[in-house]
Order: sequence, then structure tokens, then C-alpha cells
Amino acid sequence: MDSEFLERLKKTLCEEEIVKAISDLVKIPSYNGVENQETRVAEKIHDIFEKEGIESELIHVTDGRCNVIGKIKGTGNGKTLLLTGHIDTVPPYDMEDAFEVKEKDGKLFGRGVVDMKGPLACMMYAMIGIKRANIQLKGDIIFAGVIDEEEKSLGTIDIIERKIKADAAIVGEPSNLEICVAHRGLEWFELSFHGRTVHGGKQKEGINAILKASNFIQRVEEKLISEIEKETHPLIGTSSMNYGTINGGTQPSTVAGDCVLKIDRRWVPGIKYDDITKEYEDIIEELAKEDKKFKCSLKVMDASLMKDGYVHEAMEIDLEHPIIENVIDKTIKVYGKKPELTYFTAWSDGGLLSSYGNIPTIVFAPGDLETAHSKDEQIEKEQILPAALIYALIAIEFCN
Repeated sequence: MDSEFLERLKKTLCEEEIVKAISDLVKIPSYNGVENQETRVAEKIHDIFEKEGIESELIHVTDGRCNVIGKIKGTGNGKTLLLTGHIDTVPPYDMEDAFEVKEKDGKLFGRGVVDMKGPLACMMYAMIGIKRANIQLKGDIIFAGVIDEEEKSLGTIDIIERKIKADAAIVGEPSNLEICVAHRGLEWFELSFHGRTVHGGKQKEGINAILKASNFIQRVEEKLISEIEKETHPLIGTSSMNYGTINGGTQPSTVAGDCVLKIDRRWVPGIKYDDITKEYEDIIEELAKEDKKFKCSLKVMDASLMKDGYVHEAMEIDLEHPIIENVIDKTIKVYGKKPELTYFTAWSDGGLLSSYGNIPTIVFAPGDLETAHSKDEQIEKEQILPAALIYALIAIEFCN
């Protein structure tokens, strides 16, 4: 039946139409600082769905910013598939003409082409192809274009809190049409070391916060790094920690009264978030017992802080879940290449869907993550139509 459905879908979809949709979405800036940020993108998607006779709804989340939810309802007794991705982007930064899609050497360039308005357009046109071809499904296909993934993921948290139900989800972060079955959890911590500022000529009367930060780093190196590297996953490898920035003091002739260290902590699936925070708290407590002048406070960085009750959890799916074999099969049939089972190197909203929404989730989409956020953001044109066809065939099998 796949070959029959594929031929029907090919008659309804073409590369040029999807490329135009990508260009139209990219033309609408949706980065932090734009009024109502993502809403005009959500409205554009909503209008496209409505013109195609696909049920669609704009849902206000916060501060004039809206998610867009599209749905093709099944006849009943089938499984539900969620196709989802974020409609916000990072700012243009140093990308020239960031909102005009340009084509060069078989690639499209522009802010958001790969992260992730290109993959979103492929998901949209998978549903449009099914609708145009009048292919009946037993289960529902849901499209969720969500706000705020580049910051606090308020859009995905909103659909979770609205009790969205699905038997599997595909997050359209660029994976080069490989299947990402897992990714690390992520937190950014800020450690503030408190000393006593005095003139450098009386340094014995002061407490040097930079020195206290150094003591903390040395203890982490001695006791914690080896433990972090024992946390392993067969695909991802190990958990990790990075010292990102350190800032302290005012000038060479003054004892530093304050020092701030910011770290990036990533953990493999199966590690508990509370245990991670306790690792640092235990070292702080240990150093404070050894040195009465050691004072340090730990918090999550404001930029990493999510809504109460949520953190950037890891993602993992059971390798026996039927969505995986489905994606492998359809990718081979459309693209002629067996996708690799791998992990997503960044974080994604899949961590929320799997951990808080209890929805088995993978990351799978066209494009290479490597150029996202850069002045050379791009997506391979040759992957665009195949991705839409693959998503459509996945849905037809999964929902029936």
C-alpha cells in the first residue's frame, strides 16, 4: 500500500510549493523583541491550513504570543501522531538579509530555514498532502507550532498543560533525516562566591572570592568530574559539565569581594535532576565546613529557568517502539537511505513531551543542525519534498 499512497501524495505535492511556504514563513521575523514575537507566523500557518480545509486553531499562550494547532481527525480507533516544532527563531545576528530566502548550490539560506521553519513546512505539507489525496485515517494527526523554544519553552509547556494526547511525537529539529532517539538533559547553574573587599595593601583582612571559586573548581575536578563521566548511555556517551564563564573582582589592587561562576551541566537519560543539584550543594557544604570563610550560593541561571515544575529533562524512547521501524521503513522507501539511530546533540522540546507529557518522542527532520543560529543557516533543498512525503507515509501507517 505504501507505493500506492506515495504515488497519490506525489500528485498533490511539489517541491516549489513547499519552498515557497518556507520562504513565506522566513519572511516573518519571530525572534525575541518582535512585537507578539511568533503570532504572525502562527497566523500564516493557520491561514494555510484553513485554505486547505484542515482544522486549525490559534491558542494564546502569553503576552500576545500564540501557538497554532492543526488537526486531521481520524474515523476512530486509531493512534494519534503529533508533529511539532517551534515557530520562534534566534535573532538575525550578523546574517545579511536574514528574512529573504536565497538559494545557492542546492541549499536555501535564511534565518529559520533549518531551525526550524523548513522542517515545520514539511510537516504542514505532509498533512496537506494527505488531505488533498483524500486518504482516510483511523487516528488523528496533530500539528503543533509552538512558541518560545529558544528561551523557556512556554509553548510546549502550554500544550502539555492542556493535556494533549498522542501515542507518539516527532519533533522537527534538524537531524539530517537521521532518527534521534535520545538527548541529554540540560541546566545552566550560577554559583556566587562571597568574600570581603579590601584594598590590596591589606589583603589579609579581606576574603578573596576568586580564590574561593578556585577552591570550588578544584574540588569539583577532584571529586565530581569522574562521577559525571561514569553516567553513560549506549548512544549518547557520558554526561558532561562545562565551566562557561567566571567573573570576579574590580581591579588588581582590590581583593575580590565577589565572583560568579556559570556552568553548563548535561545529563544522560536516567539521571535524576535533584541528584545533580545535590552534587553541587554537597561540595559547597563540604567546603564551608572546612573553611568558615567559604560562602557560596547556587541557583539556576535566569536564562535557563523554566516555569515552576519544569526543567530541561533528557529525552529517550524505547527502541522497540513502532514509530522507529515506521520511520526507518518510510525513509528508505522515499529517500533510498536507511536512517541511523542516533542522538540529538542539543536539547529539544522532546525532553518536555517525553518527560512531562508521557508521549514517546523522537527528533527527525531534514537539514543539518550545525548551521543553525549562524550567519550561514541553511537547509538542503533535496531533502524538503522527501521529508514531507516521509512524514505523510509515517502518519498514514501509524494512525491506521
